[in-house]
Amino acid sequence: MSASPAKAPQTPQDNQAHTNLDVVSIIGRIASALSVIMYVSYVTQIANNLAGHPGTPWQPLCAFFNCTMWTLYGALKPKKDWPIIVANIPGIILGLITFITSFIH
Repeated sequence: MSASPAKAPQTPQDNQAHTNLDVVSIIGRIASALSVIMYVSYVTQIANNLAGHPGTPWQPLCAFFNCTMWTLYGALKPKKDWPIIVANIPGIILGLITFITSFIH
């Protein structure tokens, strides 16, 4: 019967690094949720556009390109950055829909 290798004792720096990773993970999830909420707010503008009260098309078009770039960044990293990807996909879809519907009168 062989003995299992002993674990190295944790240092205060190890505990601090673990705590920092937990905080970063929580911040990433909160930021992702807030981004989704921000882009879902386009639904109201889409409804106004379709009702004949179009808004400016430029901000949602910029959001579309910005979110596309962030999504590509998160997806093309060696280790996919899921909070960035998830947070920006609604901006791609809703930004584009808002842009297109701003031209419908």
